[in-house]
Amino acid sequence: MRRPDFEELEVYQLSEKLANEIWRIAKGWDNFTKDTLGKQIVRSADSICANIAEGRGRYNDQDNRRFVKIARGSLYETISWLRLAYARQLLTNEHVSRFKPILDELLPKLNAYLKAIGNRE
Repeated sequence: MRRPDFEELEVYQLSEKLANEIWRIAKGWDNFTKDTLGKQIVRSADSICANIAEGRGRYNDQDNRRFVKIARGSLYETISWLRLAYARQLLTNEHVSRFKPILDELLPKLNAYLKAIGNRE
């Protein structure tokens, strides 16, 4: 059986990198913070790459686009959680400098990927 091709997508690789960076940060928080904000932010970040992968495995472009739109919604949710975490002083400027470049690249690439689905030859 061939390896799934979603792993080759740059948009998937970026989303996985973001999810892993958020995981590394959140696992160091205290129990209350992990149980409230931490679980939410990890789930939303993980959902980005999971939905890209699931959409890629669907049999038609319409289903793939639907899952990529869900991934985009999860990205927005993740950004919202990151803003709250920063406002609550759970994130340092060093944390932000590690994930902000990923975010700056991920949203335009996710939108471009969504546009490209169905336009492949």
